[in-house]
Amino acid sequence: MNWVKSDGCHASSLPSFKEKQPEDLSNESKDLDVGNYMVETDGYMNLFGLMKQRFLNFKNQKYIKELEHFQSLAEAQYPKFMVIACADSRVCPSNILGFQPGEVFMIRNIANLVPVMKNGPSECNAALQFAVTTLQVENILVIGHSSCAGIEALMSMKEDTEPRNFIHNWVANGKVAKLKTKATTSHLSFDQQCRFCEKESINQSLLNLLSYPWLEDRVKKELLCIHGGYYNFSNCSFEKWTLDFKGCNVNEERSSYVVKEKEFWS
Repeated sequence: MNWVKSDGCHASSLPSFKEKQPEDLSNESKDLDVGNYMVETDGYMNLFGLMKQRFLNFKNQKYIKELEHFQSLAEAQYPKFMVIACADSRVCPSNILGFQPGEVFMIRNIANLVPVMKNGPSECNAALQFAVTTLQVENILVIGHSSCAGIEALMSMKEDTEPRNFIHNWVANGKVAKLKTKATTSHLSFDQQCRFCEKESINQSLLNLLSYPWLEDRVKKELLCIHGGYYNFSNCSFEKWTLDFKGCNVNEERSSYVVKEKEFWS
């Protein structure tokens, strides 16, 4: 995609542009699909023009039709789910799983990792604390995906070197998953090891969630369930499972997990 040239962070206004748009966005008979819309200007595509059309479509086709619902959301949120997903642009949980406004409290980071509590503050555990202690969500779903560059960065890091940049410092939170992967899949190719680690890191993150006492307490009281999910965008399939808390060992030196309620959606 070509971007409109700009000075600083402001999109420039170029002359003689023409917008391809319906005459009346509120007219349902137009069957508008703004995802295919482009705002052309001297050979460039105006990204913000496209965003505008998508926003107006949302307002007319969604917000106004469900005005009472959105007005109640303006007062407070009561999501039942928290989702922790990868920041990868190809993996959008709301799009893939159809979450609607108000249904999910979400955080996205590189490789959908959850650091253990002892590693200190991060935006991930700040969001966790708010979701669990304030919103009192009933489910946490950690979603990984195929061809994850963050997991590839983790798997390619040298064992005897310290993390050298922001990315390495962050993905180092998945070190336990990496070590388990290497021990189990040493006979496989690097790509196959990465595919294995993509799922292993999800399960390790599920265990890491239990390192937060206020979260573990709600799981013990069966007020909160922890789930894993894996989206394969090569064949558009989704795997879902639930952590079996009673079968897990969260000992820091030798942790283990058991999962249940496995499902495969394809």
